[in-house]
Amino acid sequence: MGNLEFGLTMIVVGMGGTMIVLGLFAVLMALLKKVFPNREDEAAE
Repeated sequence: MGNLEFGLTMIVVGMGGTMIVLGLFAVLMALLKKVFPNREDEAAE
């Protein structure tokens, strides 16, 4: 595997890993919003 192929592989794997982690964070945030809903009436006081 040459330098170009290795570099392109690292770019694809790195971007794919980043997108997977961001997707997991989005799912985690959605779950946390359901577990701890924002209560507007208590937050204003």
